[in-house]
Amino acid sequence: MNPYETYPSRQFWRSAVAQADLDHMADLWRPKVAGLAELPTVTAGSCFAQNIARNLVARGLEWLDCEPVPEGMDPESAAERGYGVFSFRTGNIYTVALLNQWLEWALAGQEPPREIWMEEGAYFDPFRPGLDGAGFNSPEAVHAAREITLQAIRDAVEKAGLFVFTMGLTEAWLNDAGGYVYPVCPGTVRGRFDPDRHRMHNYGCGEMLELMHRSLELMRSVNPDIRILLTVSPQPLTATATDDHALSANTYTKSALRAVAGELAQAHDYVDYFPSYELVTAYPFKGRAFGDNLRTVTKDGIAEVMALFFDGLACGPETLSASSGLAAAKPGGDQPPEDDVICDDAILEYYQSL
Repeated sequence: MNPYETYPSRQFWRSAVAQADLDHMADLWRPKVAGLAELPTVTAGSCFAQNIARNLVARGLEWLDCEPVPEGMDPESAAERGYGVFSFRTGNIYTVALLNQWLEWALAGQEPPREIWMEEGAYFDPFRPGLDGAGFNSPEAVHAAREITLQAIRDAVEKAGLFVFTMGLTEAWLNDAGGYVYPVCPGTVRGRFDPDRHRMHNYGCGEMLELMHRSLELMRSVNPDIRILLTVSPQPLTATATDDHALSANTYTKSALRAVAGELAQAHDYVDYFPSYELVTAYPFKGRAFGDNLRTVTKDGIAEVMALFFDGLACGPETLSASSGLAAAKPGGDQPPEDDVICDDAILEYYQSL
């Protein structure tokens, strides 16, 4: 005998994919432990992560909102300021470098940079420029608001049973002198780009693994029981700052992120990976979950991915009998409303027309 004679059908391409009912891909995702759905859950990451938070709430599960809307703030202002989107008010965290930076500030006592952006008499936080649209009336107010978020991150990590992080990009913009990371390129959402101070860095797998190991170490130092669930956003990058074609740049980005997520899941028994990226982009599904722009995931596509996600959360490592697939998602279709999901990097579309 050889080992392949004993493997189940889910481990062979023909039976698991080519001949499978793609509407009901049984046993696609096996979490390492059962009962994940019962854990208080924190969400952070790229635009796609917002869908997980919304669906946790819709299903009556425990999503931790550690920076709730201040009393008396109207819903429109709360949405504009990024409340209720992630478990803390950082805005999108597209890169593992930015996640690590927030955790270093919140959990390791590292002092954030004092850099502040000023526009039209108002002050803005360079590390979440898309929030607080009207700005602040002083630099001190910016720092005070950020400290509230850092405390929210500390609370979230301490209370979480499950930390879900959606990895989105490998390209990041850095302050060359300070060595710190911005969430978006200065001069896009806000700020002013300075070629002598700002540079793009495209992270490699080794760098991202080192940063993620440090992030895991920080989180486990304050909460030894926390479990980590990694996903990779299926949404392609909006634009690349490399010299590569956007298609090649996106392939590198998603391949590197998927490799890092896989290696972390193999290395740690408390780290899991959910295949949202594969469910949307894999060839057997023929792009049916994408909208007409070939980038936005339709509501039907999101619903199918979330169905599989919550099947897995509920069932744990046992074989799933009828998990949802994506073959039923219609090609093209309606796009989510522009304000449905908040994506800071979507502003890059604007610059294509200039």
